[in-house]
Amino acid sequence: MLSFILPIVIGLVAVCCMSLVPEPHRRRLNAVVVGGAGAAYLSGGGLGYWELVLPVVMSYVAYRGLESWTFIGIGWLLHTAWDVVHHLKGSPILPFAEHSSFGCAICDPVIALWCFAGGPSITGWIRARLSRRSGAGEPVQEADSVRS
Repeated sequence: MLSFILPIVIGLVAVCCMSLVPEPHRRRLNAVVVGGAGAAYLSGGGLGYWELVLPVVMSYVAYRGLESWTFIGIGWLLHTAWDVVHHLKGSPILPFAEHSSFGCAICDPVIALWCFAGGPSITGWIRARLSRRSGAGEPVQEADSVRS
C-alpha cells in the first residue's frame, strides 16, 4: 500500500513546493523541469537506442510548455508512459530502487493534473480557504492572476 501512497504524497509535495514560485516563473520553471525529466532514463540504457526518443519529444513539449500549462501536463503524462515501459521492460529510474519507475508512474500524473488545472498556487488556495473559515467576510484576491 505504501508503494501507492508515497508517490502520491511526493507528487503533492512537489506541487506545493512549485506553488511557492510566483507566476509566470512557475510555468517556465515547470517547463524546464519537465524537459529535464525527459532525460531521466538516459544513463540506464534499458531500451537501447529507443532511450533517445523521449528526450527529443520532451524537448519540444518543454519548449511549448514555456507558454502553456497544457503542454507541461502532456509532458508529465508522456513521462508516465515511459515510466510504465521501464517498469515492465527496461531498467528502473533509480538503479538501486527496483520499483522506482512504478512509483514515478504514480507520482507524475498527480503533477500533470495540477498542470492541466493551470498550475494554480496551492498555498494561495489554502490561504483563501483559511481566511473564509475565519469569517473575514472580505473577498480574497488570487495571488497569481496570470494563467495560460
